[in-house]
Amino acid sequence: MPTPVFEAPRAGYLPAGPGDQITDVPGVTVGHATLSQGEVQTGVTVIKPHGRDDFLFKTPAAATVINGFGKSVGLIQLQELGVLETPIALTNTFSVGEVATAQIRQAILNHPEIGRDWPTVNPLVFECNDGYLNDIQAFAVSEQDYLNAYSDAAVNFTQGSVGAGRGMSCFSMKGGIGSASRVAALPGAEAYTMGALVLANFGRLPNLMVKGQALGRHIKSASQAALLDSTNVEPEKGSIIIVLATNAPLDVRQLQRVSKRAAAGLARLGSVYGHGSGDIVLAFTTAYQVPALADTPAPAVQFVHESQIDPLFEAAAEATEQAIINALWAATVVTGRAGHRRLSITDTLPQWREFF
Repeated sequence: MPTPVFEAPRAGYLPAGPGDQITDVPGVTVGHATLSQGEVQTGVTVIKPHGRDDFLFKTPAAATVINGFGKSVGLIQLQELGVLETPIALTNTFSVGEVATAQIRQAILNHPEIGRDWPTVNPLVFECNDGYLNDIQAFAVSEQDYLNAYSDAAVNFTQGSVGAGRGMSCFSMKGGIGSASRVAALPGAEAYTMGALVLANFGRLPNLMVKGQALGRHIKSASQAALLDSTNVEPEKGSIIIVLATNAPLDVRQLQRVSKRAAAGLARLGSVYGHGSGDIVLAFTTAYQVPALADTPAPAVQFVHESQIDPLFEAAAEATEQAIINALWAATVVTGRAGHRRLSITDTLPQWREFF
């Protein structure tokens, strides 16, 4: 079990997995490449769903677009075919193309038949706009950064101001990468793990709720006092990417239903999915893979019965909520473009424990 490196409020009542992170789902690993130099504050985060070849053994997955102000790549084919063909990559808005190209090159290197004798590959890259802290016009993220994040993927990984989360903001404070897990005990069946990883870059400070406490309205630092006046706050223009992983045997339609429940966890933090917010959820299962080649036997899977799925819905909502909390509490102070600075919630509200 990883040693926690930050303290955060504990949401919900379901038990967590041993590490309280998405990698509690067997086979899942996460890696980062972080760029932090002056006005460049950005990076890449990669989620690998299993240890097998991603193109030959495709991962069942589904997505929900809560609010579609986003520039992701790969969602159309994902929604049509219901499988992942590459790892999941997270980065900043203007680096989506570079990272997608890196994924394509990586797949072709492993399988030169792709795009010739075989079908093309569907890269999957999600984004949030980190332009407040990062000089997004520098196009600093490279193909090598994706490869570095891919190589870094492991069960134990850092949360907060790292990887794709380096330049992200959340509720006018420092946001970034957060992760959590919950264990769902299904009636008459075994328990399954639901893991969540978020790229948190959303929220208006007055709306921030943590475990039912209107925490945003207790933040009264001089630099943020004006933000507490709801008549003097810009509309929500940030985004969040939520990735859910489970070892429960679910079909694609069931995964899509699970992905919708992440919105409940997001709402508990005070998000209203504003006009300019890109809120996208991906859910996948590691219980089986779909072979790419017709001569490879397809797995025989006994799926979770629909009448038993509610605990997985609860776990998806709770893991999402906790992952966002962890993103806030794991984040560290970052100064970037034009001297812009984001404080962590623990710096902004050092007495936060008094509210729980």
